Amino acid sequence: MFGLHDNKDVRDKAQALLQNISAEGTALQLNQDVYHALVAVDKTKADAATRYYLDRTLLEYRLAGVDKDADTREKVRKLSDQITEQSLHFSRTVQDDVRKVVVKDPADLDGLPSDYIEKHKPAADGTITLTTDQPDMLPVVTYAKSPRLRRDMYLAYNNRAFPGNKAVLLDLLKTRQEMATTLGYKTWADLATADMMIGSADKLRSFLKEVDEASRPAAAKEFALLEAFVKEKDPSALPLTASDSSYWSEQYRRAKYDFDSQSVRPYFPYPEVEKGVLATAGKLFHIEFRPSKAPIWNPTVTAYDIYDQGKLAGRIYLDMHPREGKDKWFSESGVIPGSGSQIPEAALLCNFPGPENGDPGLLQYSDVVTFFHEFGHMMHEVLGGHGQWAGTAGVSTERDFVEAPSQMLEEFFEDTGILQSFAKHYKTGEVLPSTTIDKMVRAGRFARGSWVQGQLRYSELSLSVHDRAPEQVDLDAINKKTFVDHMPYVFLDDSHMYASFTHLTGYSSNYYTYVLDKVIAVDLFSAFDPKNLLGGPAAMKYRKTVLEPGGNKSANDLIKDFLGRPQSMDALKHWIALGLPAQ
Repeated sequence: MFGLHDNKDVRDKAQALLQNISAEGTALQLNQDVYHALVAVDKTKADAATRYYLDRTLLEYRLAGVDKDADTREKVRKLSDQITEQSLHFSRTVQDDVRKVVVKDPADLDGLPSDYIEKHKPAADGTITLTTDQPDMLPVVTYAKSPRLRRDMYLAYNNRAFPGNKAVLLDLLKTRQEMATTLGYKTWADLATADMMIGSADKLRSFLKEVDEASRPAAAKEFALLEAFVKEKDPSALPLTASDSSYWSEQYRRAKYDFDSQSVRPYFPYPEVEKGVLATAGKLFHIEFRPSKAPIWNPTVTAYDIYDQGKLAGRIYLDMHPREGKDKWFSESGVIPGSGSQIPEAALLCNFPGPENGDPGLLQYSDVVTFFHEFGHMMHEVLGGHGQWAGTAGVSTERDFVEAPSQMLEEFFEDTGILQSFAKHYKTGEVLPSTTIDKMVRAGRFARGSWVQGQLRYSELSLSVHDRAPEQVDLDAINKKTFVDHMPYVFLDDSHMYASFTHLTGYSSNYYTYVLDKVIAVDLFSAFDPKNLLGGPAAMKYRKTVLEPGGNKSANDLIKDFLGRPQSMDALKHWIALGLPAQ
């Protein structure tokens, strides 16, 4: 309710409850009686999953400080409460801060889709008001011909929660660092990586360097092509700034791949995309989705019961469109963990355009990819929610594995058969032509090296504010440096994206998770038969060996069980190379 209810009083109460729940969890992990009871458990006759769960639980207790003296444990408890309070404050500020961009000249909307312009009529004074919500923001930075409008929207979006959250974030960083040193770690990054796949902050830095070396040459080639194109079309647009990247990348794809991303929007009305994603997941994982009569918290929410071989196996809620007070990002959340006879329940919280007042809610193809991504999380949550222990249910692996199943499912978007099963023109019913799909896929692959560099930028930012003493953290300097180190565009000095970068609360120093899990995701996908993605043996093997175990095994073991080997960087290098034009 904290992130989705439209009533402020309910959100306030939910925020207080989250604080209390976190405090109870901290108290439990610091309870030495519980810890010693767990240590005393004879696990010699337990199954492998139970032994692994017990060992992981004891590790988490020790990392929380349960083996420290009473004064230290009390200090840890207070610091933990502070971290929760500061994190919720940060997130709530972002959630409640919707900025507006006022367009004085309707001609500035030139280039935007006709249905977008239709939805944004001038007021009595002739001005048009746009917001920083995703359905308003994304089309502007992608399609608007006006550099001024693109810049205004970019800055409005990247200054949400600024300046208020700057002080909140600095306080949070200080509290986290004090927690780390209290528990015997040099920095928060060292503590936060101790129970992850990556293992340590030092190993994390080595990994980021390896990915940088794998992607930087391709990114340089991609930008050289883009820059040459802009020089030919409009030299006055150079040098390109941060607010130009999406627009000129779109123009490049139109010219070089004969693909206009606006042209496919009529084939992706939201209701049909929802049906298509559910149908794809149903075929892939051999499950069935049926409309559910479960209570919902808003009329726009839909609920489905999941059946596996005729047996109720889970329930999902789709809260997919923006509204006042709702979180502005895209995420999946467990509602009830499954174990024993308790079915798992999960929810998607997204901000896609939705059908209203005759508007079909047309999605961009990148929105559809995002839908696949978030549904990958949901399938991990539900299919992994049938084990013996609630504590190992669903997305309960090491935290830096959780983005692998979601990013793996993104790859299914490129399949012609899957797309043509639901991508149909909302007016004529025409199926999206295979020739258009081919152009869309090739265009969508362009600039993959640059995309990886962008992810490295966020990874470096989240690490850099957590791997040093707080007094050494200059948020604006780090924000600029990480951008300049990885992005070829001119940085806009009056942007402060860190103030609305909510991954700094959820992932703290560990945004690298997205990069590590892209490496894993494309490696997992390489095991599928590209000619038979939904029907081959890989699908059920993936369900059985990666999703269903939940947190019953280490993520490295899950990967080995599916691939028959550890993950490799080779698949990522191939994935990046597919985005480069043929020489």
